[in-house]
Amino acid sequence: MAVRPGLWPALLGIVLTAWLHGSGAQQSATVANPVPGTNPDLLPHFLVEPEDVYIVKNKPVLLVCKAMPATQIFFKCNGEWVRQVDHVIERSTDDSSGLPAMEVRINVSRQQVEKVFGLEEYWCQCVAWSSSGTTKSQKAYIRIAYLRKNFEQEPLAREVSLEQGIVLPCRPPEGIPPAEVEWLRNEDLVDPSLDPNVYITREHSLVVRQARLADTANYTCVAKNIVARRRSASAAVIVYVNGGWSTWTEWSVCSASCGRGWQKRSRSCTNPAPLNGGAFCEGQNVQKTACATLCPVDGSWSPWSKWSACGLDCTHWRSRECSDPAPRNGGEECRGTDLDTRNCTSDLCVHTASGPEDVALYVGLIAVAVCLLLLLPVLILVYCRKKEGLDSDVADSSILTSGFQPVSIKPSKADNPHLLTIQPDLSTTTTTCQGSLCPRQDGPSPKFQLANGHLLSPLGGGRHTLHHSSPTSEAEDFVSRLSTQNYFRSLPRGTSNMTYGTFNFLGGRLMIPNTGISLLIPPDAIPRGKIYEIYLTLHKPEDVRLPLAGCQTLLSPIVSCGPPGVLLTRPVILVMDHCGEPCPESWSLRLKKQSCEGSWEDVLHLGEEAPSHLYYCQLEAGACYVFTEQLGRFALVGEALSVTATKRLKLLLFAPVACTSLEYNIRVYCLHDTHDALKEVVQLEKQLGGQLIQEPRVLHFKDSYHNLRLSIHDVPSSLWKSKLLVSYQEIPFYHIWNGTQQYLHCTFTLERVSPSTSDLACKVWVWQVEGDGQSFSINFNITKDTRFAELLALESEGGVPALVGPSAFKIPFLIRQKIITSLDPPCSRGADWRTLAQKLHLDSS
Repeated sequence: MAVRPGLWPALLGIVLTAWLHGSGAQQSATVANPVPGTNPDLLPHFLVEPEDVYIVKNKPVLLVCKAMPATQIFFKCNGEWVRQVDHVIERSTDDSSGLPAMEVRINVSRQQVEKVFGLEEYWCQCVAWSSSGTTKSQKAYIRIAYLRKNFEQEPLAREVSLEQGIVLPCRPPEGIPPAEVEWLRNEDLVDPSLDPNVYITREHSLVVRQARLADTANYTCVAKNIVARRRSASAAVIVYVNGGWSTWTEWSVCSASCGRGWQKRSRSCTNPAPLNGGAFCEGQNVQKTACATLCPVDGSWSPWSKWSACGLDCTHWRSRECSDPAPRNGGEECRGTDLDTRNCTSDLCVHTASGPEDVALYVGLIAVAVCLLLLLPVLILVYCRKKEGLDSDVADSSILTSGFQPVSIKPSKADNPHLLTIQPDLSTTTTTCQGSLCPRQDGPSPKFQLANGHLLSPLGGGRHTLHHSSPTSEAEDFVSRLSTQNYFRSLPRGTSNMTYGTFNFLGGRLMIPNTGISLLIPPDAIPRGKIYEIYLTLHKPEDVRLPLAGCQTLLSPIVSCGPPGVLLTRPVILVMDHCGEPCPESWSLRLKKQSCEGSWEDVLHLGEEAPSHLYYCQLEAGACYVFTEQLGRFALVGEALSVTATKRLKLLLFAPVACTSLEYNIRVYCLHDTHDALKEVVQLEKQLGGQLIQEPRVLHFKDSYHNLRLSIHDVPSSLWKSKLLVSYQEIPFYHIWNGTQQYLHCTFTLERVSPSTSDLACKVWVWQVEGDGQSFSINFNITKDTRFAELLALESEGGVPALVGPSAFKIPFLIRQKIITSLDPPCSRGADWRTLAQKLHLDSS
């Protein structure tokens, strides 16, 4: 309602009277004093009330009060009205109700508070009034914050034995507001939530339940509030270990080999050994006792017996025994013979005929001679046929595996009597290449022929880098190496990690499905008139020993293509994924190839190659293209040059398709971002009955020596309970960085409160300490939600592992020939291969 201007003095008098009557109550809550006969709904109510604050050093504090409807608002501090000029007033009108509103602010300085310091606490309160009456706000107390310098009690140095309890008292300095206390162990924060063996009492004492050797450290009590941070003197805690005896050894052999002697046994003070000033073991470490050993008795012959009667062979004999005495207790046996034979007719006994034994001997010798004569022509014939069989035009598949064992020769095919095939063996795990097997090359080529190479398989539309190198040794004749059959091993067919096909001069392509690995054989790479059976194999890192030095890490799968040593007139193109983030300032990249002796050597250092080298590597963001005339086993290895070197990790979350118990496991995989690694995990999870519960994500993992951490959060406690005892799990840095360990993962086990619980909502965090991180928000029904199941179905890469002839290439043969004809001749206008390579950023210069 409207109030006439003449009524304001009367209303103000009523307000002041009401205030004086209520000022002695020291109320801290809002108090309303309505005017009789007015509408109580129009009493002021506070939208903002002053709150307790602390003055830090000499900075004044700001108190704010806002009420509606209100025509006047004033502050009163410690019973005295604040001057009107010290108020900062803002008036407004509420849009919805049209009622007047006011906001008032005042500053309170340290000097104002210090005037009443020690007498009472300094407080302020605001009063708002309208035409219906007045309303008082709650009281706000203003205190001067401080923190004394000296601790009331500091921790003291302690020496405790292993598994003994430790209590370090700490009483922080006096302060307003009261100081918070935390503990440092060797300047690292002690967090009881991460270490259940320690806790901090309400009196701020640090308690170690059972002392461990790792608890030997300097402990510091830290007190802090909004004003300052104080540190106590460090207290050195030493956890010592008293020595303990090991078990006694067995008694030694008696010192005397004959008669009385002594033997001993010993023990050591190593169970445990004394540490950090712990007491040494009490007692003797050696015990001796008397012993007696029976003396050895050497054997001696008994007297000779009488001579026997003279026999048909004109001899007689006599005997004796080693029994006078017999040897015992390790004594020596008698020396000499126990039988003596002599002629008993004074050498007058002569034989004139051979016995039946001599006749049988002569017959046997004659029979052996006849068999040898019959067997010799057969051996000569077999040798000649084997020698002819090795002169073949076709070499198959697996001359370079890891080691080589006897070869398996297929029967000749009807259309080609010279077809020789060697089965590749994926089961081998050795890395020693026996014999003299080396890559074949009829002669060193001064220049790498790249004519129409990039037209065979488009390598993407981005910016590319081409690298090259040369073989390290001269080649030997491939046919001569085929004759050393004892060094070949066969590779079994039908495995999902290998493929093979038969190719001629038309070329073709081999591909291992769902791995990103392929081998492109250009036309005329195989000489005309030759037919090769080529294989392509993906090896598991644990099956091949690839030595990595220093900060080197495996960036690609280990791939074999063969047979090694076959004659190629043009380079083939080996394609494989890699997980590095290409950056010349961060990486030193090398292409490694296994030599014929089994050792790995660098055949290409990307960025430092010479133009005449014979190995090339074109590097893209996710794949590398290796141009080579030497088939063999290859891998891409990187060495970090700085902490900015980064590998891409693929993060996948799997969980059971069906949950028949209360426990439910979430498995988080951290893989190289390559197709072959993804394929292996998907196949493993299918065997385990797992399903993908979130879309995969990529994490950039740096060479910073920091570990990878995984944690689960926001699990609804009313439905689920996490069985993780620590706040996070951790995968060591080197397990990820060396690149040779498969299936790296962590498992989070959750337990349902009730078997009927099926909805799960939580978050999974994966991050590198001081690095990149990813967060997964999980919200699904564990019994029927399969929205990510289609991601488990691996996409097909063409469907056919081997393509032969023109169908393997994207550009038709006739069009390719026209392009080659127009670009092969050097052109002054620049319309040739070199200019095209520069335009596509494929030149190596």
